[in-house]
Amino acid sequence: MQQRFPLKPLCLVVLQTLAFHAYAADAADDSSVAGAIVGPVQTVEITGRGQSRQVQNINKADLAEALPGTSPLKVLEKLPGVNFQSSDPFGAYEWSTRFSIRGFNQNQLGFTLDGIPLGDMSYGNNNGLHISRAVSSENIGSVSVSQGAGSVGTASTSNLGGTVQFFTLAPTDERGLTFAQTFGSDSTSRTFARVDTGLINGAVKAFISGTRQRTDKTKGAGGQDQDQLNSRFVFNFGENSLTGFVNYSDRREVDYQDVSLEMVRRLGYGWDNYQPDWQRAVNAAKGIYTGGVNSLDDAYYSAGGLRKDTIGGLTLDLHLTPSLDLKTTLYHHDNDGQGHWYTPYVATDAANPISLRTTEYSIGRDGVTSDLTWELGNHTITAGVWGERSNHTVSRNYYGVTGPADTMYFLANPFRTDFKQNFITTTSQYYLADTVSAMDGKLKFNAGFKAMDVDIKATNIVGTRAAGDLDAQKKFLPQAGVNYAISADDEVFASASKNMRAHQPGVSGPFSQTQVAYNAGKANLKPETSVNVDLGYRFKRADIQGSLAVYSANFDDRQLSVATCAGIVGCPSTFVNVGKVDTKGVEAIAVWKFNREISWFNSYTFNDSKYKSNYMDGSTLVAVSGKTVVDAPRNLFNTEASYESGTWFARVGGKYTGKRYYTYLNDGGVPSFWLANLSAGYKMKNLGVLKDLSLQVNVTNLFDKQYISTIGSNGFQASDPTGTAQTLLTGAPRQLFVTLNGKL
Repeated sequence: MQQRFPLKPLCLVVLQTLAFHAYAADAADDSSVAGAIVGPVQTVEITGRGQSRQVQNINKADLAEALPGTSPLKVLEKLPGVNFQSSDPFGAYEWSTRFSIRGFNQNQLGFTLDGIPLGDMSYGNNNGLHISRAVSSENIGSVSVSQGAGSVGTASTSNLGGTVQFFTLAPTDERGLTFAQTFGSDSTSRTFARVDTGLINGAVKAFISGTRQRTDKTKGAGGQDQDQLNSRFVFNFGENSLTGFVNYSDRREVDYQDVSLEMVRRLGYGWDNYQPDWQRAVNAAKGIYTGGVNSLDDAYYSAGGLRKDTIGGLTLDLHLTPSLDLKTTLYHHDNDGQGHWYTPYVATDAANPISLRTTEYSIGRDGVTSDLTWELGNHTITAGVWGERSNHTVSRNYYGVTGPADTMYFLANPFRTDFKQNFITTTSQYYLADTVSAMDGKLKFNAGFKAMDVDIKATNIVGTRAAGDLDAQKKFLPQAGVNYAISADDEVFASASKNMRAHQPGVSGPFSQTQVAYNAGKANLKPETSVNVDLGYRFKRADIQGSLAVYSANFDDRQLSVATCAGIVGCPSTFVNVGKVDTKGVEAIAVWKFNREISWFNSYTFNDSKYKSNYMDGSTLVAVSGKTVVDAPRNLFNTEASYESGTWFARVGGKYTGKRYYTYLNDGGVPSFWLANLSAGYKMKNLGVLKDLSLQVNVTNLFDKQYISTIGSNGFQASDPTGTAQTLLTGAPRQLFVTLNGKL
């Protein structure tokens, strides 16, 4: 009989010691420790067995106990290496959403839905859409996270770091209606209904669902509303299938005011824009301030974002031979968006000192992915291609306003346009990989590579922003890994990969500079690249499972976008190549199952990400070498206890996030904080014609703490010694929600 390691006492001591270390280390240099909210508390499925890289999954059972409408990104925040922030309780307010893994921020990661690329899910998106718009959260079946090297075949041009893959819940074989109704704080009402056809003639099944959410902001005036329609079908013929879907989203959200540390001290955590007080906004535009306000930028009348998306696809999955499979997907995505900002910097006319400034977006994407899998003896050979053409237009416009009015709709016929640009982005990628199994399956080795070519053709239509042709390509981006099963319950793994992030079109890319600045810096515009290395150990026992991993990432040609003025003014950005960034860290995760009802989850991350080169801002040297990367906390810790019986369930958890910097010189940062959440419910089973009834209560920000959630909302700056950079958002106060779920 094989000897197994006594892991439970060791894990308990190590994880709790690390948690104390995380708190003590950050508290030492924080002026205060605030607190508030974790995402919904779930039980993580420690999967990835047999994988050569760090992987975890969140399944449907975990997602079901989240607050309905919660972004699945927020559900992932408990995983090691993951940092998620948002200023709303759902984690769906896109202006505030920030998601990073191991110090790689959101636009350096890869995201897909059923294999279809979602782009980098940034706010001013140019090549995709946010997962909260791509599909209703109730229709997500599972989420897979790879913290280090993502799969070599992932359809992404941005995954320097990890990848997040979302998978839609398939239509059910049984006919029925699923419903959920949520009511809660700030007049929240969310209605979800889904009709499944069931299996028809043993071959076809489909569903269609609708979602309507209305909620007021947690402070200030205005709502954050969304309507969604999702539909999907599966047609099985023999051992093959054809799957299709069409998803639609209409999202309208009124913004919170971006704040600075100085504003929080002076005006408080509850400060927001002036709406509905139009006269106060007009007075401020004329330099007349009241109630503690002393700056034109302390508040504006209002701001908001509108997004309409339609995304659809067809997937043909062919089982060609017992050992050969081919999966091909065609997809299309349309997006229209506007970001609204009432600005006192541009007047409507002599009598009206305020106008409505917009950033307007459109995206039209068409693409195809095709993947071949061939089982050949002890080899599994995979190969694939991905091609996409994206047509993206962005413009900055101004509209006249003469008083308070509902402007949360798509505007037309501006009186002024500052700039308008069009970008045609053509992407091609192919990959080849082989996984070899040896020693009766105990040893697995995989190796492969991908090649990528991304060409951007930028056209300047109005204004002085840059135009040109920018290409990023790599013919050989290798990936290799090994997994060895020490026993049936213990395994070690290692992987290494090289990745590239292509240049970005749109408001966040190098073409957002002036033509003069772009021409002067083009020689230094190299695509960012990274080399990621993972080494880890996984284990599983009757009552405990988990993993321990160490990692490093070497990052070359890091491109920094430096904000040059207040966000509402919208000055062209400055792009600089700061050279190298080095990251190293440790991740630990363990789940104890004490009995059938009670489990305890813990995860800890230590991450050290530092710039390794200085950069020049014009003729000024900015000494960032040795400084911590912005928005990359050194310590993250999550602990969660859960109870689950046949009728009752409850989960309570807390997450610690270490200090984060929002300046490259590290003279501006926000303190560490603890967050806490509660979820509980009762499963009533059947009641007449109603089946699987459950009543669920979710409480976010359980202890009603005040804290800074999002940093970098208006970009990052080199320095902010006085704490006046308005690039922060405060977290939501305590919120209570009640949901009734069931089926017919």
